[in-house]
Amino acid sequence: MKLDKLIGDRFKERPSDCQIDSHALMVRGGYIKYVANGIFSNYPPLKRITRKIEQIIREEMDAIDGQEVMFPVVMPASLWEESGRYTSIGSEMVRFHDRGKQPLVLGMTHEEAAVQLVREYANSYTKYPFMIYQIQTKFRDEARPRGGLIRVREFTMKDAYSFHTSQEDLEEYYKRAHKAYENVYRRCGAPGVISVKSDNGIFGGSVSHEFMLLTPIGEDSIAICKDCGYTANVEAAKSIIENVRDEVSQPLTEVNTPGCHTIEEVCDFLKSSAEKSLKAVIYQKNADDSFVVLFIRGDLDVNETKLTNYLGGDIHPAVIDEECGLKAGFIGPVNLTVNAPHVILFDESLRNANNLVCGANKIDYHNTGLDMNRDCAGVEFHDFAKIIDGGVCPECGKKAISISRGIEVGNIFQLGTKYSKSMGMTYLDKDGTEQVPIMGCYGIGVGRLAASVCEASHDDYGPIWPMAIAPWQVHLCAVRPDDERVKAAADKLYEDLQTAGVEVIYDDRNVRAGVMFSDADLLGVPLRVVVSPRNLDEGIYELSSRDKKLSEKLAPENAVQRLKELIAQMITK
Repeated sequence: MKLDKLIGDRFKERPSDCQIDSHALMVRGGYIKYVANGIFSNYPPLKRITRKIEQIIREEMDAIDGQEVMFPVVMPASLWEESGRYTSIGSEMVRFHDRGKQPLVLGMTHEEAAVQLVREYANSYTKYPFMIYQIQTKFRDEARPRGGLIRVREFTMKDAYSFHTSQEDLEEYYKRAHKAYENVYRRCGAPGVISVKSDNGIFGGSVSHEFMLLTPIGEDSIAICKDCGYTANVEAAKSIIENVRDEVSQPLTEVNTPGCHTIEEVCDFLKSSAEKSLKAVIYQKNADDSFVVLFIRGDLDVNETKLTNYLGGDIHPAVIDEECGLKAGFIGPVNLTVNAPHVILFDESLRNANNLVCGANKIDYHNTGLDMNRDCAGVEFHDFAKIIDGGVCPECGKKAISISRGIEVGNIFQLGTKYSKSMGMTYLDKDGTEQVPIMGCYGIGVGRLAASVCEASHDDYGPIWPMAIAPWQVHLCAVRPDDERVKAAADKLYEDLQTAGVEVIYDDRNVRAGVMFSDADLLGVPLRVVVSPRNLDEGIYELSSRDKKLSEKLAPENAVQRLKELIAQMITK
């Protein structure tokens, strides 16, 4: 490919609307073109990268006995009604009607389509186990797309679905899929990806893992134990708080706290600590607007994923008015009155605590000396808090938790029978008894993985693409192509590299060397060969790597062979 024919512009200035580096570099380097919020077109360099990622994924899925299929982008609503997700999923899913007034949906995931494809075929135990997968465009109407390809609405994804006759068989295959995912990330040049326990969210099931690329710009928070290696998304990590009771419990005493609404204001006024306070966080259920009053220790935050999972439905911050009976900023568990349908919950962080400050359910008043065992006897405690930095590890029990940021680049789920059962998929076992197959689900976002690799591997000048997924393997620069010797030598090397099967982008534009090298940096090709008058005077070509770890002089007669050797060495197997 000649660079002067490559569509898409490259430019120096950072776009003002790009908040993270990978987004800015992909815009500056001519990889993506903004179409609409969370929707992009891909220029040739990115298409070449994603095609290589897809091929690596295919090879690893085929290696664990996957069979590639293709599901429709548009599906009848009836499929999703069978599973119950047509009504349970909110506005993320696009619903519409065809000209015949039939309700349809745009595919945002394909569990329903997978079951529909094989439920007649897989009617006997002899057909199991098997796995099917696809690589296809999906649409999910994200509320807040961000970071270029990191979070989009339209995206290309590999999703796979396995079917089993026993939980043991699913667990064994789950391990194989986990290993295959590790292989994908290693081969794509993202060895820093870690596996973390996660929440199953809209997909359902009992066991799930996310694969996270650790980076400060990540939108997910990950709990990591430095002692035992435990990892989990904070949404799924159990919060363990060890309260040490004061030897003497003070009496419950009402005190005047004028104008003190927040934990910080109350603690400052009473000269107490957030750890020795109780706060109320109020929500309403989306389904019926009934209130959810959640009491939690004052220094902790609510994990809303845990809360919605417990409640079995979505929630939103409450609108508190005079009619509901709640006194915003002064809500406590003693003598609490709510003049509306409600549920009252207590977080585990309050178990066994005493001498707490809490609201007195009167404007401008709080209570001191709250003893949970004495004043709230009989209440149930559940885990609703976010795990904290320095917190107790749920695995080893040590206070060794640290919180890091990461980008989710894949996920795997043990779905169980959530979809097969609801959609009437059955098979006959050896005894002729009708059974419901057990499912697993495995997803990788292709564009997000490309952007994540860029985010993890770049400098101020552009991406540093790993050889396995780089848009080209060699970037050939002819400096001063108006010099006949340079043009002849560079043209010949270009032809020889193509004949040898090397992917090469050739820049023979009559531009300044600085412009040429700047564009090369933005394309991020792993190996760069420069042919210039000075080099030819020395009888060599100049070779360097994009990551600046390699620099050497190439003898023209050995150039192709040496480049092929380096390419083979730089491709992660």
